Amino acid sequence: MKKPSLPTISIITPSYNQGKFIRETIDSVLAQNYPNLEYWVIDGGSTDDTVKILKSYGDKINWLSEKDGGQTEAINKGMKMVTGDVVAYLNSDDVYLPNTLQTVAETFTEKPEIQWLSGDYFIVDENGKKIQSYVATYKKFLRKYPVRNVLNVANFVIQPSTFWRRSLFSELGYFDESLKYCMDYEYWMRTIRKYLPIISARHFSLFRIHGNSKGGSLFQKQFAEEHEILQRFENNPLVLGLHWLHAAAIVAVYKLIK
Repeated sequence: MKKPSLPTISIITPSYNQGKFIRETIDSVLAQNYPNLEYWVIDGGSTDDTVKILKSYGDKINWLSEKDGGQTEAINKGMKMVTGDVVAYLNSDDVYLPNTLQTVAETFTEKPEIQWLSGDYFIVDENGKKIQSYVATYKKFLRKYPVRNVLNVANFVIQPSTFWRRSLFSELGYFDESLKYCMDYEYWMRTIRKYLPIISARHFSLFRIHGNSKGGSLFQKQFAEEHEILQRFENNPLVLGLHWLHAAAIVAVYKLIK
């Protein structure tokens, strides 16, 4: 019997003034050597050397650079352009680990019923050194229970390690451009109400935390927006209270370690 062909995977990298890291990000995508890849970098009009770096790739990547309304708009702009069966976005300071796209493609091919897939990650600093292993271990524990009630309390979904079928956009819409920090969480909340994710134990990405990243300097605003998002989906005082307590505990820990 002829094996089914592997799906086209479309990756979007939203970018703004990440010249320090974006080459490593792009190289990690190209190094996948995945045969059915569509890759776009959507830059918000960077004023550093980002555009120079993008030009250096010639026709190896697709890109555009123009002013936009921020990260969420850039993601949506790219997602409306791509044609892949499976999509994801990789921020311009994060990195895919080797063989990630091949593993993702095989999983979607072998399990045609799944709508989204999320894997594991390592957290690294600006120099690529692994940090905060206890955070990654905690999220790994949470992913043993990938259901709506757990997501209500704690975001266990690893954004750079998450892939979904492009057809979900027709069903659920695109990312909410009013959100600045947790557009991914809001989308996972919409998605999990219809489809449970498939969780992979494989490490798909490196998630970078540095001084200018959301996880590095804006984590309090991030958790505040996350709580506002939860209120869109839940009105149970117990659930809201548990989420608030969990976020407060995480913020307290972050303040100690940062």
